[in-house]
Amino acid sequence: MGQAVPVVELRGITKRFPGIVANDAISLELRKGEIHALLGENGAGKSTLMSILFGLYQPDEGEIRVNGKPQAIDGPGKAIELGIGMVHQHFKLVQPFTVAENIVLGIEPSKGLSINYRQANAKVKELSERYGLMVDPTVKVENITVGMQQRVEILKTLYRGAEILIFDEPTAVLTVQEIHELMQILKRLASEGKSIILITHKLKEIMEVSDRVTIIRRGKVVGTVNTSETNESELAEKMVGRRVSLDKPKEAAKTGEIVLELSGVTVAGADKGKPVVDGVSFNIRAGEIVGIAGVDGNGQHELVEALTGLRSLQSGGIRLNGRDIARDSIKDRIKAGMANIPEDRQKHGLVLDFSVSENLILGSPEQDRFFKGGFLNKSEIDRHASKLIEAYDVRTPDIHNKTRSLSGGNQQKAIIAREMERDPQLLIAVQPTRGLDIGAISFVHDRLLQARAEGKAVLLISYELDELHRLSDRIQVIFDGRIMGEVDPLKAGDDEIGLMMAGKMQAGKGASA
Repeated sequence: MGQAVPVVELRGITKRFPGIVANDAISLELRKGEIHALLGENGAGKSTLMSILFGLYQPDEGEIRVNGKPQAIDGPGKAIELGIGMVHQHFKLVQPFTVAENIVLGIEPSKGLSINYRQANAKVKELSERYGLMVDPTVKVENITVGMQQRVEILKTLYRGAEILIFDEPTAVLTVQEIHELMQILKRLASEGKSIILITHKLKEIMEVSDRVTIIRRGKVVGTVNTSETNESELAEKMVGRRVSLDKPKEAAKTGEIVLELSGVTVAGADKGKPVVDGVSFNIRAGEIVGIAGVDGNGQHELVEALTGLRSLQSGGIRLNGRDIARDSIKDRIKAGMANIPEDRQKHGLVLDFSVSENLILGSPEQDRFFKGGFLNKSEIDRHASKLIEAYDVRTPDIHNKTRSLSGGNQQKAIIAREMERDPQLLIAVQPTRGLDIGAISFVHDRLLQARAEGKAVLLISYELDELHRLSDRIQVIFDGRIMGEVDPLKAGDDEIGLMMAGKMQAGKGASA
């Protein structure tokens, strides 16, 4: 690409928040027509850096140059004026509006005193076709898929004249097919001369689509490499600072009796209309991991709430070791042998202002051990906490530290330690590695496989297909609250699972329109 002036130059960008340096003298160049990946674990500072480029934050130190000229980007309006657009991880769309109405919102073409919708539709259609986005401008956003909604967000930036596009974790809520289509769209945009920054922690996507990669670790740039001259292992090592592998050797499952059995589990929707979980039936045996694959929002959250006692059933049955627990309290389910690693560790897994030692006994069925005469048995609680912290490598300066001071990975380790220590017969793990670095992910995977080896039944709900393939013995695919079928992770490919996740195919049957 020669020595042309970079379209964006970040020079020594530093951003501090109370108690943390989010970006520490970061420098980065984006060239015209390239896809430049920004790689790092959660909390590394990637999104903060891009929020500075888009004007959402102001840097404490450093300089931003756009097309060679220093710029003070004091808000998104200035960023858009400079040709910078950002496609956020969480879409900012008005659901009842049409695609075109969302795209032109705030800069609508007028005809006298009214909005010229014909002109808006025509411009959106032209842009959509030019970049291979294929979006109908007249359809309402509430009636299109998540993947199509993301295309609307891309069109919003293009309509405003963006030449520089920032994508923040764009594949988090997409099916396999939608991810593949997005990768093609990114390549098409780059071939048309657009310059793209792709924030992600997914190594496979970086290798497929990017030209260069800048790795950030703990707020600092570790290095920038040409994608063609690196590989996933090297990038993973740079990202976390040590060699890690997620490909765990896994022996064939030695299954025992059925531990969990769901029969026709149905959970009513918020408006008591269409069920959010609709007639779900499957079982899990001792010594196996059963995964649930599906795009977020297809009933997984409500299914887990029904299993753990946070939500009542409309109909159907849940049996744990042959006993119907559908009407049991949360406490009784724990006593019956159920443990849960929840989806949101901070909201549902921990009390952040409690100490680490206090969090390690939350919900414990061993009340007599930790409470004496109505008072906390602090010496026993501390002894218990010290043992778990050592066994599960929970890194904390002190067991009495507030849990909010721990990193995300160590908070997750604390939850796993607490739940595994109960020696459950059923372990429910929901998004157990969300937001963790590769080292912490490796630790969590080891513990789930250990639970399986110990004869526990494990239900794994994850939105990462790679994770489901690595760990599961069987995979149930969910769409719109229904199980589309069961697949063997050793035999089913991503495409087959992706079609089932989109509701276009059932296990053992061909794709439907």
